[in-house]
Amino acid sequence: MGADREGGARRRPGRAVAYAACGAVLLAGCASMPDSGDLRNVESTPRQDTGVRVFAMPPAENASYSEIMQGFLEAMTSDDPRYDTARKYLTADAARTWRPERLTTVLADGPSIATDSPPSGRDQAESRTYVLAGNQVATVDAQQAYAPADGSYRTKVHLTKDPKSGQWRIDAPPEGIVMGKSDFQRNYTSVDKYYFATHTRVGANGEPVAVADPVFVRSKVDPMTQMVRSLLSGPTSRLEPVVRSSFPTGTALQKDTTGLTPDDQNRLTVPLNDKASRVGLARCTEMATQLLFTLRNLTPTLESVELQGPGGHRLCELTEERAEAGAWHASAQSPQYLYFLDGKHRLVRLPTGSTGTSGAPVPGVFGEGVKDLRSVAVSRDEYTVAGVSADGRGLYVTSMAVGAALGNPVVTSQGVNAQHDRLTNPSWDARGDLWVADRDPRHQRLYVLEQGGDKPVEVALPDLPGRIEDVRVAADGVRVALVVAKKDGKHSLLIGRIERDDESDDGPAVVDPRPAAPDMELVTAMSWAGDSRLVVVGREQGGVHQMRYVQVDGSTLEGPAPAALSGVKAIAASEDERVPLVAYSEDGIVRLPTGAQWQKVDKDGTAPVYPG
Repeated sequence: MGADREGGARRRPGRAVAYAACGAVLLAGCASMPDSGDLRNVESTPRQDTGVRVFAMPPAENASYSEIMQGFLEAMTSDDPRYDTARKYLTADAARTWRPERLTTVLADGPSIATDSPPSGRDQAESRTYVLAGNQVATVDAQQAYAPADGSYRTKVHLTKDPKSGQWRIDAPPEGIVMGKSDFQRNYTSVDKYYFATHTRVGANGEPVAVADPVFVRSKVDPMTQMVRSLLSGPTSRLEPVVRSSFPTGTALQKDTTGLTPDDQNRLTVPLNDKASRVGLARCTEMATQLLFTLRNLTPTLESVELQGPGGHRLCELTEERAEAGAWHASAQSPQYLYFLDGKHRLVRLPTGSTGTSGAPVPGVFGEGVKDLRSVAVSRDEYTVAGVSADGRGLYVTSMAVGAALGNPVVTSQGVNAQHDRLTNPSWDARGDLWVADRDPRHQRLYVLEQGGDKPVEVALPDLPGRIEDVRVAADGVRVALVVAKKDGKHSLLIGRIERDDESDDGPAVVDPRPAAPDMELVTAMSWAGDSRLVVVGREQGGVHQMRYVQVDGSTLEGPAPAALSGVKAIAASEDERVPLVAYSEDGIVRLPTGAQWQKVDKDGTAPVYPG
């Protein structure tokens, strides 16, 4: 096992690999390191089953400086929980100050290794400097938050020879961990941890809205305990301004807690310190809800969580059913219908579980076809519908009820070009607020209409690299996805944070938009497809059009992409991943049931949407 390296040199064994099966750990064996020679490139680690753990070899006695360097790079990609073996390649002082958890730098092909200007004379016998270099693709910070990166990476690593022991060791290691992309994918997994939206509650009982905050944890190093610690430490800086945690400040696991795992009844006990010992039942229930939503990402069979204080004092217990009833999150909401416009300009719907192809007109004026529409959006409670007129000029909102009036447009665009300069597709969040952008190049605006009302409020926007082409607000109401057309013809997908100030008369603001599909130069369609992921149609530089899933943090999701489909003009997905993907393509409306191929639904249909 080794870090990714450039070149095609033969693979050099350098790890002991432990295979875990049926609760037993079997040592596969260990390999010796060469006792002479320079650094050699090592091929990237093959992807392995989740039951395989890889451990580093400690430095051999009288190992050469090149072997120390090579061994350290390999040790950084091992499953050693605290990198104790990697520290053995460092001097005592360096081992104390090196903080691998503060930063992980991910390179496209792993670090290439070159010798810096070699010292001469006595210095040559006692020190060496190597340069690690490569192309950055991402970083993971101390909060375990992923961020795409580009540009070159270059850092120096210094080795010295101890005058007493005669052993080579590293006294100036790189900052944090450095590894190649394939080693990162083997070592880390993305998991959503959950907090509550600060300004959003839904339903008659005012249920809190859960917000997914994706982080990366080491997949084979006690991931459940890692995720609990990460959750207790608070949200990442990207979400911190718009979410809250029910855990009191300073709440942590009790000292020396490791190996958290559900019992044979799929129940998990989480021992907390005294900071949480005085919370009331309602708050404790919210705390347990955050834990249950988070940990079910790792263990879908988890059924209940019990929180304990010092001395085993039981604080509260929560089952999955009670958690789902007491808090709202999008992926647990299954839409009743798929909606689209038929060939007669009517808004029609199909039950999501239906295998039929004939949509029934919705109740109300949009189902009667009295207004030609370009696009629609159905509120998440499926009672209200917003539609943009065929010329893109007006946004109309009406109830899906027999006899409901259409009324005047609630937003009107003055853009000249009907195809490119007027209103985008509308979008609803869980609060019942409606979002739409006016693409008029003379004054680009993003609007929100609270509860779908007739008073649009302009949303403050940061400096964007181009014109908004599409808008999709997340169900949680704290994030918005924007497709932005740049002057060079590229279309980028950005995810921005939505900030609100209840004490001010100012409207909400979109803050800190960041790329979610950085390697795509042209994004032509997108839809939310989970609590923290989207499905995107677009093209990479030099590539062909494709459809794939992306995370809000810009990371690439593992697993298969949707089956290929040509001529996609629009895409519709639900946060409930069990619901079929639907597209508007050159074949009309088509859907993709789980485990099947694309199926035709309506050859004359357009503008498919699920609620949202």
